[in-house]
Amino acid sequence: MNLFIADEVGLKEAILTDEEFNHCVKVLRYQTGDLIHLTDGKGKLFNGRIKSISKKECVIQVESIEEGIKHPYSLHIAIAPTKNISRFEWFLEKAVEIGIDEVTPLICEHSERKHIQAERANKIIRSAVKQSLKTHLPILHPHIKIADFLKQHNECTKIAAHYDAQNEHLGKFIYLNNAKYLIAIGPEGDFSENELEAFKAGKWQFANLGNYRLRTETAGIAAAQIVSSHHW
Repeated sequence: MNLFIADEVGLKEAILTDEEFNHCVKVLRYQTGDLIHLTDGKGKLFNGRIKSISKKECVIQVESIEEGIKHPYSLHIAIAPTKNISRFEWFLEKAVEIGIDEVTPLICEHSERKHIQAERANKIIRSAVKQSLKTHLPILHPHIKIADFLKQHNECTKIAAHYDAQNEHLGKFIYLNNAKYLIAIGPEGDFSENELEAFKAGKWQFANLGNYRLRTETAGIAAAQIVSSHHW
C-alpha cells in the first residue's frame, strides 16, 4: 500500500500537487482509474480513484473515509540539533515511525548547531509518515533558544532527560490517565548548569533514560520508545 499526503482534500475530491503529484504519477506511474490511498495529515484516511491527471495535478474521486490509527498519547520532544545534521534527520525519521506529535529544535548553551533546514526536515517527516502509513502529520516548530522555550509550556508532564544517579527512569513518569508529555533532550555535553537551574525553576522533572551515556539522537529515540511502549 502506498500512502500520499493531500494538501487539498474534501468529502468528494482530493488533489495531489507538487512532490506528491510527482511521486504518484511520475515515480510510481499511477494512472487514471487506479485505486489510491491518501491522508490529510489530521487523522483521516481517504480511499479513492484517480479521476484525472494533468501536467501539474492529480484529481482523486473519494470513495470512502476512515479514521486512522492514532497513538494513545501526546508527545512533544524538544531536542538540540546535532552537529552532524544527518543524525538529527535520523532522529526525525525514527521518532515519527515510533510515534510523536511535535518536535522543537532546541538551541542550548552547549549546542554546536544553531539552526536546521526546516524545509528538508519537514520533507523527512512527511516521508516517514507515508512510509509508516500514519494519518497524523507531526508538527515541526521553528528552532528556539532554550530560555525562550522554557517560558511556554504548562499543561503537560514536563521532563528533562538528564542523567544523574539520583534521577528515576523515564518510565516512572508515564501516566496513562494524563498522557501528554513534553520531553527535553540536551546537546552533546548535556544541559549547562544554568539550564538545569532554569528547568528546576520551571518545575520540570528530571529523568534518566537508562544506565549508559547516549548520543543526543539516541536519547530522543529512547524517550519516544519508552513512552510508546508504556502506552501500547
